[in-house]
Amino acid sequence: MLDTAPVKETAVLVGAATRLQDVERTMEYLDELAFLVDTAGGLALKKFVQKLEYPDPRTYVGSGKLAEIREWIESHKADMAVFDDELTPSQIRNIEQELKCRIIDRSNLILDIFAKRAKTSNAKTQVELAQYEYLLPRLTRRWTHLEKQRGGIGLRGPGEQEIETDRRHIRARISLLKDKLEEIDKQKSTQRKHRRDMIRVALVGYTNVGKSTVMNLLSKSEVFAENKLFATLDTTVRKVVIDNQPFLLSDTVGFIRKLPHTLVESFKSTLDEVREADILVHVADISHPDHEEQINVVRQTLTDIKASDKPVIMLFNKIDAYCFEEKEADDLMPGTRKNLSLEDLEKLWMAKGDNVSLFISATEKIHVDTLREALFQQVRKIARQRWPEIRKPDI
Repeated sequence: MLDTAPVKETAVLVGAATRLQDVERTMEYLDELAFLVDTAGGLALKKFVQKLEYPDPRTYVGSGKLAEIREWIESHKADMAVFDDELTPSQIRNIEQELKCRIIDRSNLILDIFAKRAKTSNAKTQVELAQYEYLLPRLTRRWTHLEKQRGGIGLRGPGEQEIETDRRHIRARISLLKDKLEEIDKQKSTQRKHRRDMIRVALVGYTNVGKSTVMNLLSKSEVFAENKLFATLDTTVRKVVIDNQPFLLSDTVGFIRKLPHTLVESFKSTLDEVREADILVHVADISHPDHEEQINVVRQTLTDIKASDKPVIMLFNKIDAYCFEEKEADDLMPGTRKNLSLEDLEKLWMAKGDNVSLFISATEKIHVDTLREALFQQVRKIARQRWPEIRKPDI
């Protein structure tokens, strides 16, 4: 029987360990980059890391490492090299000349995944704008690939007609898309105004931590959830009622390290749902070895979009998948986060006291009642502050 399954494009991953980012952290980033490649439909074959004071301004890594990468690519016939940081147009051009293959940076890869995931007109417009703004300074390099008339990861561009266009036409298209997004922003703003008589709760968190699963659990709906990065691009809003206390729950796009600035800007109307929420439920994957940095990435993004001054419920999901390395009794080495039990982590986070901290498993429905009670208490508190005249006496 003839196998008609598409052949996956293959990639090598390249990262730089600098004085600000050690080798262990760089490898963790490359693991995430490999997941991004998988989400885009590719297959990561090999990881290359070079220790540098700072990335080479000309070729990101040194000439010796570049020669090593080129030799490996040629011998294994890899389709592309994916770099873990955003490259300048000149870096892309120089690296491409050396490696003789497609060069993609982290921002391009994330944009490609967004283009693949975008389903609605709103999401497609937002992604297209971000792609054009990324493309504009890299126009010369991109034209080389577009002339080859081939698809693939990193090449899900706004369309073939750009082969004959120039920067002036692209700027005109950017202007048109911005106008279109302004209209979308107005429509979304009007929709949110109509919902002001309801308390609004927004799920936020790193990508792939289980926000959509939590959404389905609380709202009893069927929001698309998948073990892939950026499964959700469009904000989904559902009405939820807990003990006769109604509120609106929204599921938003996940955040990630080094999220391209153009995406943050173009997804303004989506992120406004977070800005205008009354309560944030910050979902984190407690089973992920790097969950603390993921939490910090989300907090920084919330600060960047001016949404960090809201009541927050810290929701640690996937406790069913959590595992730790138990220390031996005679081990004199100090404990690390990797060998803390789940009970230890619960005590650690709850002791901080700045936010409500809950530990659940959305898929296994563990401690869901605790989450519902915490939401009820937070929503009721805001409702009583906002509408004191309809407060009912406690019996």
